[in-house]
Amino acid sequence: MAVTLVRHTTPDVATGTCYGRTDLALASSFDDEVQQVLRCLPPVAHVVTSPLLRCRSLAERIAGRDGAVPQPEQGWIEMDFGSWEGVPWSEIPRSGLDAWAADFMGYVAHGGESVTMLENRVRAALQATPQDSIVVTHSGCIRAVCAILGLHDGWNTETPFGGIVTLP
Repeated sequence: MAVTLVRHTTPDVATGTCYGRTDLALASSFDDEVQQVLRCLPPVAHVVTSPLLRCRSLAERIAGRDGAVPQPEQGWIEMDFGSWEGVPWSEIPRSGLDAWAADFMGYVAHGGESVTMLENRVRAALQATPQDSIVVTHSGCIRAVCAILGLHDGWNTETPFGGIVTLP
């Protein structure tokens, strides 16, 4: 079995909010979403997870089903959006969003990570992840892996909450 990436379930946050490193609680739909994810995953010996609660909670349920122990890994944490964290996307100044679009890979004026920094961190985490692992992570990390490996739509890859991407 190859490495399988699983996006966390729905967080308890207003739609349209910028969040990356913000450690959010889970929506009330968590138990139902977990059951849907578990039905789609084979048994696994290794579960790696972002240390954020929205990933750890799902990783614990996956690992518990299979008698594994989830391993938190900082490399799989979501992008740090700096001063944009917790702000509705509609309230982030247009000039900042335009500057990010103009320098998608290098922009750091928000005080957080650049996309290049995210990509480098995720590349190292992917290399350190054992084959036959399930990794519970975030949309940004899944996009980074898809861009690194030339899969799906690269940086434009959309993965729903609880979505699964199996690597070749």
